[in-house]
Amino acid sequence: MSCARPLLRCLAALVSCGAVAFICYCFYFDRKRRGAPAFRRRLRDRRRAEQPKAAEPGAQLWDPAKDEKLEELFLQEVQMGKLWLSRGEHRMGVEHLCNALLVCGKPQELLMAFKHTLPPKVFEMLLHRIPLICQQFEADLYE
Repeated sequence: MSCARPLLRCLAALVSCGAVAFICYCFYFDRKRRGAPAFRRRLRDRRRAEQPKAAEPGAQLWDPAKDEKLEELFLQEVQMGKLWLSRGEHRMGVEHLCNALLVCGKPQELLMAFKHTLPPKVFEMLLHRIPLICQQFEADLYE
């Protein structure tokens, strides 16, 4: 029994020294790897490759300040829609309001505004016309 106790202490010391040596080797290897020019180049290339994914077109919302022509078209279509509705031509007014929805940056907010400002009959016509306008827009886009 007296022989086993020093043997266990020696074994524990060897295991703890081995663990410390392994941890030191891991730190050394990691530092060496991070300092290597090839690793830095690969890391830089990987980061550059990931940047365009976040900046793809369509990932960001349309900003009216960036594109003044679309903003002018939007305002013109809304004005034409109001004009036709004031003349009693609901079909033409709804068509222009649908065009305004197509070029609008936030169509859901515009629909909520139309819901509160347009008569219920005209708003219902607008809701029925939206899918048709979207299909026509997609067809024109692919041609």
